Amino acid sequence: MPYTTLISADDLARHVSDSGWILIDCRHDLMNVDAGKAAYDAGHLPGAFFAHLDMDLSDKSPGPNGEFRGRHPLPAREAFIETLRRWGINNDSQVIAYDAHGGMFAARLWWMLRWVGHEAVAVLDGGVQAWEATGRELTRSAPASRQVNITLRPSLVATVGADELVANLATKQLTVVDARAPDRFRGENETLDPVGGHIPGAKNRFFKDNLQANGLFKQAGQLAAEFKALIESPEKAVMQCGSGVTACHNLLALEVAKLNGAALYPGSWSEWCSDSSRPVEQDAII
Repeated sequence: MPYTTLISADDLARHVSDSGWILIDCRHDLMNVDAGKAAYDAGHLPGAFFAHLDMDLSDKSPGPNGEFRGRHPLPAREAFIETLRRWGINNDSQVIAYDAHGGMFAARLWWMLRWVGHEAVAVLDGGVQAWEATGRELTRSAPASRQVNITLRPSLVATVGADELVANLATKQLTVVDARAPDRFRGENETLDPVGGHIPGAKNRFFKDNLQANGLFKQAGQLAAEFKALIESPEKAVMQCGSGVTACHNLLALEVAKLNGAALYPGSWSEWCSDSSRPVEQDAII
């Protein structure tokens, strides 16, 4: 059976050299976009390729009418398939994504692979820290780029656009859940986007609340209980954040909790607040 949500460091160690297993290092720093590659060059898991959030997991070109699509808009699915080929990922590959941030960036790659129809992808629970905590070493040797065949298959995930969420302000058919830190959700301490606040009616679920104190994901039962307190049905829930990255962490947590079917708003707050016609809600600072 493939790994489709999380994998432990011990389980990964048993398979890290297996043919058909591809590791992708997703480390990144939003304030220093070169930090992830520097960390990768200093030491990474054996055989791992490097994925840059801005260059491999995003396409910053504007929309068809020149509109701003958010700070980390999705690339075209066909373009992402070409990136996967360069990493040696084919239709049968077991892909493992990891970072050093509790899955903050690795979850984005996990979701994107599901977006192009690839189910056998999991996030290393606890990331680099969990790997090193077991006494296993990192390497500086980079794998050779290779070209293999992977096909674009039907998506395993759903997305929702800004227009649908504008319409939802009246119908309230969808529950919107924002993964940003509570202060940014309230409109305080906003440093990444030009406007502070959140989509009216949205609920807040900070992505770090999916983790235990040791950096590992909470157990499925606990995650299920916590998300059920926020959403009535995952099929009628939309996950968003600042730019469509940490929202994927909440989507991963929902999958771990077996609450399947929630959608992603890829443009998230950065896209939403770029259009002054869209309403903004801010909470009073207490």
